[in-house]
Amino acid sequence: MTQACTKGNVYSRNNPSPEYTRLQALYQNHHDGGRAEKKSWSSNVYPGKSMWPYMGFIKAIAHKHGAKTMLDYGAGKGLQYTDLRVKEAKGKMYPSLANYWGVHVTCYDAGNKVFNNWPDGHFDGVVSTDVLEHCSREDLEWIISEIFEKAQKFVFANIACYPACTILSSGENAHITIEPPQWWRELIEKVAKNYPDISYYFLATEDRREMGELITNDNEKLNIPKAGALPGSIIKAYYSLIKQKIKHF
Repeated sequence: MTQACTKGNVYSRNNPSPEYTRLQALYQNHHDGGRAEKKSWSSNVYPGKSMWPYMGFIKAIAHKHGAKTMLDYGAGKGLQYTDLRVKEAKGKMYPSLANYWGVHVTCYDAGNKVFNNWPDGHFDGVVSTDVLEHCSREDLEWIISEIFEKAQKFVFANIACYPACTILSSGENAHITIEPPQWWRELIEKVAKNYPDISYYFLATEDRREMGELITNDNEKLNIPKAGALPGSIIKAYYSLIKQKIKHF
């Protein structure tokens, strides 16, 4: 069992910090239709859009490691797997994100009652987008550790090092832990030492307009394909493509 010591306390999945439990309740309220900034509809609260900018990056990692199974740790509502098509630049359109990656995806999210059952077994890869910065500092070590523990080949995560647009019902910014990339690098490398056979890729960014600093133990250059997200409906997907072509004509 993964554990993290903070000020004499030992925290883990079976014994998380009081802050973890408090935040989990806030996010469950969010997913169930609680208040979100700009009065978002419940279906639009953490639907899974944070995955979009990293679709190609994850595709490259999955292909490199021959992944067939993947865990999405912090999948939100999971709509990225049920209501999304993927179009490669000047290439093929895929009916789903999992199909584009060529893997079977399992969703987990502690703040969404639909996906909050901890899955059994291991996965070739574990991916996590827009998650770690939402966690409290005292729980991060065990959370990152269990992400590594679930992986057999690789892990990927992005980390926002800036405030979120969303304000929780408690009045707090949704990004609970805001630290520079170097702070995250030290924490990740500390945990990664215990998992020498796992390749890791963490993107920590201080500017939402950029991909950020890559924290990795893989020195080989990745061939990252360009791809875009389209609506899940085939009719809406093609309509979106036609609109884009007209716009850039």
